[in-house]
Amino acid sequence: WAPIAGGNIGESFCIEIEGGGRAFLKHYRGCAPGIALAEARGLAWLAEARAIRVASVLAVGNDWLSLDWIDSQPPAPDYNKLLGHELAALHSAGASGFGWSQDNSIGRLPQINTQLDSWASFYSDRRIAPLKQRAEDLGLLTRALAGRLDELIDAIPQLAHVSEPAARLHGDLWNGNILADENGAPCLLDPTVYGGHREIDLAMMKLFGGFDASVWSAYEEALPLEPGAEARVPLYQVYPLLVHVCLFGKSYLAPLSEALDAVMR
Repeated sequence: WAPIAGGNIGESFCIEIEGGGRAFLKHYRGCAPGIALAEARGLAWLAEARAIRVASVLAVGNDWLSLDWIDSQPPAPDYNKLLGHELAALHSAGASGFGWSQDNSIGRLPQINTQLDSWASFYSDRRIAPLKQRAEDLGLLTRALAGRLDELIDAIPQLAHVSEPAARLHGDLWNGNILADENGAPCLLDPTVYGGHREIDLAMMKLFGGFDASVWSAYEEALPLEPGAEARVPLYQVYPLLVHVCLFGKSYLAPLSEALDAVMR
């Protein structure tokens, strides 16, 4: 075995297997018990959709996870179209409701997935409110910013009222959690899954960039978005920005404030 770079909350290793072949291993030292087990279940849940390649679990323990080794190659010429179409197919596979069968984690933070009947209630009560409280407890929010988040929470029933059923979400879909596999096709890694509004996956993809515009056109070709989707992007970026405030500190307060400006203007 040999250590390799990658990951913010765990140690990563390349394992050479006797008789040939390699495997990827993550060790979540000092993290909440069961974090690896929840991730393994999440990967299996995404793979059940048979929509897009998902890293396969070889073995799992309470604080470690072994996956098939993916020898990443440059993206194939049709990579962006594939990603858009396959992500649409994943979302279309759906979920039993807004939430999931167990809680999991996003980074080192607990993510509560107890199901609720409406997406707006879930986004408010299971996503924004708990992280707003955590950020306050850590002394990371000014009184003014905490007040603006309270205003957002009050407004979410109107802002996030959608008619679509729950989509099957990756949950942390930034550019670092998608790679091109041995054939140059998309492959998903490191999910923090739940059932929710599909636009939150897309908003996360737009938050830190790294995706070609043709991905969005391919996605809409396969699964058109509801009216008002573009206006909801900053609404759904508030959650990952709050995650980053809690994990990495006050340097993310400015983009959080900008997202709130865009939502509440």
